[in-house]
Amino acid sequence: MVPGRITKDIDDLAAKLIEQENALPAFKGYRGFPANICVSVNEQVVHGIPSSEKKLKSGDIVSLDFGVCYKGYFADAAVTLPVGKIDSSRKKLIRVTRDSLWQAIKQARPGKYLGDISYAIQRYVESQGFSIVRQFVGHGIGRNLQEEPEVPNFGKPHQGLLLKEGMVLAIEPMVNMGSWEVEILNDNWTVVTKDRSPSAHFEHTVAITRNGPEVLTG
Repeated sequence: MVPGRITKDIDDLAAKLIEQENALPAFKGYRGFPANICVSVNEQVVHGIPSSEKKLKSGDIVSLDFGVCYKGYFADAAVTLPVGKIDSSRKKLIRVTRDSLWQAIKQARPGKYLGDISYAIQRYVESQGFSIVRQFVGHGIGRNLQEEPEVPNFGKPHQGLLLKEGMVLAIEPMVNMGSWEVEILNDNWTVVTKDRSPSAHFEHTVAITRNGPEVLTG
């Protein structure tokens, strides 16, 4: 990610790329959300609104959350990227959040439980000295952007819904450098860490197949 870019430019580019693929932006207008994607910077956890005034600078981290609808089916994905050079603590935050997602994906197979996914994320993240957001969770996805079940990023193993072939889940750990507590800004969308510590977010849409998890988002 290049320093000096405004977050609205990222949203405009996403809109063009979505249109080129003959898809639709899933977020725009969803419950009133005003943009094509979510762009969340530093202490912004999720649901950041792209702005023509917010300019990225070296040392920032930025989370991009994409949702699209293609031929009647939805997909959801997120990634956190460095802007220019970032410090070692932010590098570790990004790495741990990304790795926790893959720890969870390994559990997305028939015969496992929803709690196995949740526990895999929490156990790994907390072992690395970070905290897991609890107020916002992953979700089922398919003909609708958000479906049952909710997919928490914390919990106990071998509990909850039994995972079966054919289920599709959007798994999305949100990891804070400080406390797990968050709050929503006055725009009624942007979620920030309560202590204003940096946060990272990764997400994949994952199908549960007889052969194990199949990641549907790139």
